Amino acid sequence: MTVPLLATPDNPIPPGARVLAVPTADGLTLRAATWAATTRTTRGTVCLVQGRAEFIEKYFETIQDLRGRGFAVVAFDWRGQGGSDRTVEDATKGHVGDFDEYRRDLLAIESQILVPLMPKPAFGLAHSMGGAICLIAAKEGRLPFARLVTIAPMLGIAMIRHPRAAMRLASVLDRLGFGRRFVPGGTSVSIATKPFPGNRLTTDPVRYARNAAAALAVGAGAIGDPTVAWLAAAFRAMRRLADPRFPLDIRVPILVLAAGDDPVCSTPAIQRFAARLKAGHTITLRGARHEILMEQDAIREQFWAAFDAFVPGTPAPAPGEDETALERI
Repeated sequence: MTVPLLATPDNPIPPGARVLAVPTADGLTLRAATWAATTRTTRGTVCLVQGRAEFIEKYFETIQDLRGRGFAVVAFDWRGQGGSDRTVEDATKGHVGDFDEYRRDLLAIESQILVPLMPKPAFGLAHSMGGAICLIAAKEGRLPFARLVTIAPMLGIAMIRHPRAAMRLASVLDRLGFGRRFVPGGTSVSIATKPFPGNRLTTDPVRYARNAAAALAVGAGAIGDPTVAWLAAAFRAMRRLADPRFPLDIRVPILVLAAGDDPVCSTPAIQRFAARLKAGHTITLRGARHEILMEQDAIREQFWAAFDAFVPGTPAPAPGEDETALERI
């Protein structure tokens, strides 16, 4: 049975939602939802690609913003979070064994929703972990979007003081059979429900309180800390992305938004990566913490100005055409 969308007083469900159960190739069920544009004409579809520990309800405001811009919207929960299936008994654990599992989720959304049900073209709006997953898919030629906007992609974890040591520890613990346990010191408490002072996510107390109430409403859908296996898998993915040659093969036009005061993901790593993209560029928003879409209005306005200038854009050249056109986008 599909997990319904849940509203709170300050976070109503955008009208016209269609909630869908999407089976994956390995037998899990994802929760997804679609909305039509609220304008007279439709400019295509934007697919929201979440970060770790997120859930559809957190993006209701963004969904309305996109619909008002003329886009239909697809939102979905990754396996292991939100209203999607788990592969561990404790539903509050954020767990996968490898990031290849997320590829199956994205393929299921593409083949069962984006292609048969939604207006074209499709664009991606990806945050944090979702950005890392999309960048890997773009490198492999598997990204189902004509353009990608990625916000604070997870190319390095800033809040880990000694990443090399943490990577080795996670790998060893995973091999020893502790992969399904919380990371050392981890708990089932959602990061979204922790006190606002000192939070890593946003400087906006109103949106933070709204998201905290939404997280309490969805319960285990707003998962706690990751497992050892998830962390080991994340380090493997980030190691791939850190290869200086990695961005050079990406041909999908990409806009990268970095947060100037991001205590979660490494802004310098994001800037280095984006500087090597042949068909992309980066904008760093001063004063923003990790969740730019949940920030104060002044920061969000800068984001939407950049988004509006980039999406839908113009079609990329066909293979064999002058690729310098991509560099001008």
